[in-house]
Amino acid sequence: MAVVTTLPQSRPLTRADLAAMPDDGHRYELIDGSLIVTPSPSRAHQHAAASLVRLLINPPTGLDLLFAPFDIPLADDTVLQPDVVVVTSVDDVRNVGDPEMVLAVEVLSPSTRLIDLNLKKARLEQAGIASYWVVDPLEPMLIAWELRDGTYVEVARIRGEETWSATLPFEVTICPAELIS
Repeated sequence: MAVVTTLPQSRPLTRADLAAMPDDGHRYELIDGSLIVTPSPSRAHQHAAASLVRLLINPPTGLDLLFAPFDIPLADDTVLQPDVVVVTSVDDVRNVGDPEMVLAVEVLSPSTRLIDLNLKKARLEQAGIASYWVVDPLEPMLIAWELRDGTYVEVARIRGEETWSATLPFEVTICPAELIS
């Protein structure tokens, strides 16, 4: 018999509501108490995310590399699962702000593009995340923002064979075309 999960309709959702969601293979996130359910990623999306993991695989001591699905609670009503994150080293996530995220990366998909470029960017900025990157595997392109005085400032916008050398969260050189090959 299938288990049915019902969600409260009279209030915004919380981390507790998210924890009660079934383990059914869907990717569930909360933004300002609203449930976001995303479809399975495309092949191009998976290649870009895997390439980013390979580039960031050896962070300096004190940092960890994680990738979705992995809940990052920013507030009681906002829990994100960026495609790739670099965080301060922790054993487990129990509290908002644990682990401290220093880089969040989203690979854009047609179904999530506006959310990634607007809502998620705004929430990550508000939470004080040092660096946010988005990768468009279809173009290919990478846009990077860094937090300066509490506001994201675009520090890179590269396409195709162009390269950019990031310094946050650590030094790494990125070429968008190589992320999808």
